[in-house]
Amino acid sequence: MSERKVLNKYFPPDFDPSLIPRRRQPKNSQQVVRLMAPFSMRCNTCGEYIYKGKKFNARKETVEGEDYFGIKIFRFYIKCTLCSAEITFKTDPKNTDYSAEHGASRNFEPWRDEKAVEEEDRLAKLEEEENNPMKALENRTVDSKREMDILDALQDIRARNARNERVGHSVDLLERLGMEEIETEEDRERKLAEEEDEKLVREVFAKIPASESSSSNGAGLSQIGEAVITVKRKAGTQEPELQTLLPESARALLSAASSIGAPAAKRKKVAGKNALGIKLKGKAKAAV
Repeated sequence: MSERKVLNKYFPPDFDPSLIPRRRQPKNSQQVVRLMAPFSMRCNTCGEYIYKGKKFNARKETVEGEDYFGIKIFRFYIKCTLCSAEITFKTDPKNTDYSAEHGASRNFEPWRDEKAVEEEDRLAKLEEEENNPMKALENRTVDSKREMDILDALQDIRARNARNERVGHSVDLLERLGMEEIETEEDRERKLAEEEDEKLVREVFAKIPASESSSSNGAGLSQIGEAVITVKRKAGTQEPELQTLLPESARALLSAASSIGAPAAKRKKVAGKNALGIKLKGKAKAAV
């Protein structure tokens, strides 16, 4: 016997899914859904009370020609638990609730109570202002004070937003100034390095008149036919010594090596007998 719950099913080699007939359902077909009663209601046929949260197998459909700012409205069909009379209710996106439509009446509708209370308060206020002019003046004073408080709060919000914008601009300005300072420091360091290089070049290379250089038999001329030429040595009558062109560390090493002196030459080993002038003669042959 095969298993009841399987992950893979057998499909024959000649299976063609396009040959399976498709069911054609109407455009606005009803769907069977499981739901709970969204509000307490009373059946209009038998007077049975249906409390909020009772579960039903309902049919759901989309209401044709009705929507709220593009939001679809759905209708649900249920049956009374006692007389099986049909009860319908639909969604109410405006009040974020449900509204009873047919077969039952809702026990409590909060938005209707709120509207009734607001209307009663408005009528009582108008009646009191008509009978008491001082009360009307007080109400107008309270309204004007409320408007002034609202305008002050709005002005504070605008001032806070403007201050935040200025702080943001100041932070950007400080960042820009910091970047400029970093760039100026880098330029200053680069300029100092270039000046040091120029100073070193001036110490090694010098410009002398062409007459002096022509008397000496060539000293590395770089320009010919001009009044002043550049020589690859310090300007002067005598060339500088080699040690003066070396850095301090190299000069210190050379001076230490000269103070130690050259090591003594190794003498060749001479045999003791040769040194004493002794010569060995060959042994006489034994007499027969």
